[in-house]
Amino acid sequence: MTFRIGLLVFPNITQLDMTGPYEVFTKFPDTEVMLVWKTLDPVRAGGGMRLIPDVTFADCPQLDLVCVPGGGGMNPLLNDAETLDFLRRQAEGARYVTSVCTGSLVLGAAGLLKGRRAACHWMSREMLSDFGAIPDPARVVVDGNIISGGGVTAGIDFALTVAGEWFGDDVAKSIQLGIEYNPQPPYDAGSPESAGEALTAATRSAAAERQADRQAAVRSAAEAL
Repeated sequence: MTFRIGLLVFPNITQLDMTGPYEVFTKFPDTEVMLVWKTLDPVRAGGGMRLIPDVTFADCPQLDLVCVPGGGGMNPLLNDAETLDFLRRQAEGARYVTSVCTGSLVLGAAGLLKGRRAACHWMSREMLSDFGAIPDPARVVVDGNIISGGGVTAGIDFALTVAGEWFGDDVAKSIQLGIEYNPQPPYDAGSPESAGEALTAATRSAAAERQADRQAAVRSAAEAL
């Protein structure tokens, strides 16, 4: 039976949150991967890339795996009834309910993470607590059928973890080799711990307005649960 995967897309999505896992998912055996949004109109990601949804919320079949990526555009989704209702409906029948980066906050706003451990981008991780979730700093977190990846590039690790969970380690390793996923970053600055206090503070400062808007949206969504 075909394994159906749906990745949510939305305006101002961080495209790598979606395209990293997408590349891995399309290598799964007997799997259909689709992009899902309210309409079939092209969606412009952060940075300008245009993404074309395959199916609308209304027409989307029951998914085996639903995934919510992150990005600046997820802030409005925290209080978007149409999106949250779609996720709740899909979660009832999905084998896996998943996210990458700040997409976990949207799962939290849908009420799907209460008492569950979840990953998130380091800058927004603690906001998960507002939804009764348990913030976890791991790059990939598996808690029952909830699988979440940390920030942006963790989406590839997340998708390979899903491959191992459902298809077995050999399939996951074969996919990893096929895409030559062998990260050797030129700098050791991929986390606050390795980047140091000065760079971390500067990065937080540059994102202060977005983060303030996100915190306000999170609190509004948490109150509505």
